[in-house]
Amino acid sequence: MDAFETGVVAFNDGFWAYFLIPLLILLSLYFTFGSGLVQFRLIPEMFRAIKERPGHTAEDGGKPISAFEAFAVSAAARIGTGNIAGVATAIALGGAGAVFWMWVMALLVSAASFIESTLAQLYKVRDKTGFRGGPAYYMKYGLRAPWLGVLFAVIITVTFGLVFTMVQSNTIAGAIGNSAEAAGIAAGGWLPLALGVLLAGTTAAVTFGGARRIAHVASLVVPFMAALYILMGLVVVAMNITAVPAMVADIVAQAFGLREAAAGAVGTAVVQGIRRGMFSNEAGLGSAPNAAASAAVSHPAKQGLVQTLGVYFDTLIVCSTTAFIILLSGVGLDAEAGPTLTQDALAATLGPWAVHLLTAVILLVAYTSVLGNAFYGEANVGYLSPSPVAVNGFRAANVLMTFLGAVGSATLVWSMADVAMGVMAVVNLVALAPLAPLAFRVLKDYTEQRKEGRDPVFTRDRIPGLANVHCWEESDVEHFRKESAPSA
Repeated sequence: MDAFETGVVAFNDGFWAYFLIPLLILLSLYFTFGSGLVQFRLIPEMFRAIKERPGHTAEDGGKPISAFEAFAVSAAARIGTGNIAGVATAIALGGAGAVFWMWVMALLVSAASFIESTLAQLYKVRDKTGFRGGPAYYMKYGLRAPWLGVLFAVIITVTFGLVFTMVQSNTIAGAIGNSAEAAGIAAGGWLPLALGVLLAGTTAAVTFGGARRIAHVASLVVPFMAALYILMGLVVVAMNITAVPAMVADIVAQAFGLREAAAGAVGTAVVQGIRRGMFSNEAGLGSAPNAAASAAVSHPAKQGLVQTLGVYFDTLIVCSTTAFIILLSGVGLDAEAGPTLTQDALAATLGPWAVHLLTAVILLVAYTSVLGNAFYGEANVGYLSPSPVAVNGFRAANVLMTFLGAVGSATLVWSMADVAMGVMAVVNLVALAPLAPLAFRVLKDYTEQRKEGRDPVFTRDRIPGLANVHCWEESDVEHFRKESAPSA
């Protein structure tokens, strides 16, 4: 690495380890206890809320985005190369103990996901296809700090809509190139170019169709993508079932072990587990609320619960699948080969053909991440400027980044994206802290209606003094009323 890249990496490591992670932990504890342990006590409600249908039409005559489609969009962005390469890198650097801290952090920061997604629903605005919103909107209308909303919108548009799109398409090109080499195909320099054109073309076909098309494609691809990868993990677990108890013991022991503590490995496991877990599930970063705000639901807390479920799904299931594949394979944990560990582990357990199957999985997870990132960017460009020219300009830039990512190198881009995401998280967390009591009140309204046997329906007059809320009038939720009567 050159001096600039070394400096970026060093700054990034210190920024996350000594500032961002402690801040996230402290605020997540506040959100957890302030909400009455919402992420644990309302798990059944999460599964109930994800099934809700919009039940009405948007201004342009189409169906608004449903609770499940919003979940699928956020899952598409969450479940990316971080679940495969990121988890592998965490294990390579921090050992099996990193998995334990990844789990712990998911359980804790899921409260932050509830708060940010509930607020995104509360302060969403209408558009012709339904609704849009996110941190920029609750910063402007909730905090009454429009300048902070502009700052956040610019950061997330660049980070997710452009930089991370390059990273994902680069990962696709690399994985397909590796498969081609393993199959004895001399791809040469033409393959990245061809893949870049193909990825750019398919991305344009979806993203220029707007947010509704992105949500529809994500809702079709994400369940298949996740099921395929989880099935691979289950096969590996079944083939090594007798080794599972020892693996779990290693995860716990290396998270707290005296030997690891003496070597400084516990600290590395904690930092890597928390950082890569947050990198994957995105709780507290301010990305998922952009998808959450788009859903047509009867109560803001419902999408908060749905997105909390998304954190569990991402980390406790998908990331754990990667961890089990690696730890049960017996491959060496070479820090230099972190991103390729999952491929090596699958090949060691299932045979060389599994490399090609994982390539197909990477293609799916990375491509759906490109679509999710485009959704987030479009929502925030809409905040910065309502002009169709601005939105279409972003879509064109997103397509261009998809092409450039496929033909370029992502080493420095990953480190710079780490920094950008960290800054984005700090801006979001600064906004969440003073707004959290309002989310607690929205949650209280939800639980009170559930105790009455109702399917909760929210209108803005249910919280006295609530200001700058542009939706949640009677007309927005009237079609939900017939389903909210108390059970007999």
